[in-house]
Amino acid sequence: MSTIQPQPGIMGIDLYQGGQSALPGLADVAKLSSNENPFGASPKAVEAYTRAAHQLHRYPSTDHMALRVAIGEVHGLDPARIICGVGSDEIIHFLCQCYAGPGDEVVHTEHGFAMYRISAMAAGATPVEARERERVTDVDALLEACTDRTKLVFIANPNNPTGTMIGGNEIARLADGLPKGALLVLDGAYAEFVDGYDGGAGLIEGRENVFMTRTFSKLYGLGGLRIGWGYGPQEIIDVLNRIRGPFNLSETQLAAAEAAVHDRAFVEKCLAENRRMRAWLANALADLGVPSDTSSANFILARFADEQEASACDTWLKTAGLIVRQVAGYKLPHCLRITVGDESSCRRVAHAIAGFKARGA
Repeated sequence: MSTIQPQPGIMGIDLYQGGQSALPGLADVAKLSSNENPFGASPKAVEAYTRAAHQLHRYPSTDHMALRVAIGEVHGLDPARIICGVGSDEIIHFLCQCYAGPGDEVVHTEHGFAMYRISAMAAGATPVEARERERVTDVDALLEACTDRTKLVFIANPNNPTGTMIGGNEIARLADGLPKGALLVLDGAYAEFVDGYDGGAGLIEGRENVFMTRTFSKLYGLGGLRIGWGYGPQEIIDVLNRIRGPFNLSETQLAAAEAAVHDRAFVEKCLAENRRMRAWLANALADLGVPSDTSSANFILARFADEQEASACDTWLKTAGLIVRQVAGYKLPHCLRITVGDESSCRRVAHAIAGFKARGA
């Protein structure tokens, strides 16, 4: 055995498994496994990215000022209290690195994003799982899971992979009930898909124990560039910036994100299509005997009779050139998470699952 060993707990971290992206031997493949925008990125973001490519020899800004101002203008937030990162994953990692360590606990929900656990363990902290109630965040269970060792509490709202969410009053009750010294982190990766929802930004005002993360990977179609941001009390932003790399975002990332957040016409088009096809797909599958909870995101969590049926359906869909996401790793082995694609891909999914169900009838 080598004498060079990692820190305790690192080897206990399971590798993150992303959604499958290809089916060898098939040409007409619809990838519906990673909750990507089926319309891609805004043309204005693509144009900005292309222009920025002429400056590849230049270092990017270290303070991300232009992007922070753009985000602030669109969301009505103070740019000084915004931090940008390599996806919201990096912001989550910063939070764990800065506020949790050996002997501390990081609480997350039963079906929460895998990076909460991974980042907690990477910091040497202990992840603590709180049960959900019928795939919905349970505030009482989260509060019961907290102790005087709790430093961070993560919830995604809407949640991934369930698509469910809780209201502002429940989030406020959670924030107000946390132990002293614990920080509530609201992961808003899918917040834009909820009409009138600010991701929890309003709860941050007047509180020192609430922080919000957001991403450009979902609605804005920039998953390939990895851009995220966070918003919270100034004291926390100042702490996180102390460990943020000075050039963690490239000039191309910054330019594309700034253009994307300003292209509101493209955003509204994408949101309208997601609402339309999300309702259509959920209803179509329900008619086939495949229910799902009301989703507030850009995917639905289709529920099957058991793990065997879900796995068999996944295999059937692959033969039809459709890639969806098995979520057994999120303790939902009887479910498949299906991204809401464009109309063509949604109809292909419904047609394929109808064929699968008819075969077993």
